[in-house]
Amino acid sequence: MTPLSLLSNPASYAGAVQEFELRFRPLLSGARGYAFPCDAAGHVALDDIAERTRNDYFFARALVGRDLSRPVVQPAAMNDYWRRA
Repeated sequence: MTPLSLLSNPASYAGAVQEFELRFRPLLSGARGYAFPCDAAGHVALDDIAERTRNDYFFARALVGRDLSRPVVQPAAMNDYWRRA
C-alpha cells in the first residue's frame, strides 16, 4: 500500500472521535495518496482542520482522475495518525 499523507495538525481533532476517513488512492503504484477524517457521508469538517490539511484536501480533490482515484469513505484505520496521542 502506498503511503498516505498525514494530517498536519492532529491536535485539531483532539476530543473528537473520527470513525471514518475519506481516502484518495493514487492511480499509479508508488505514488502518494491522501486520507482525511470525515463523517459517514464523506463530509470533511473543513473549519475544524488545520490550514495545511485543508490545502491538502483541496489539492487531492483537484487531482481526482489525473493522479488520484475518486475518494471513498471507509472506516478509519486503527492506527491513524490523528488518533495517536
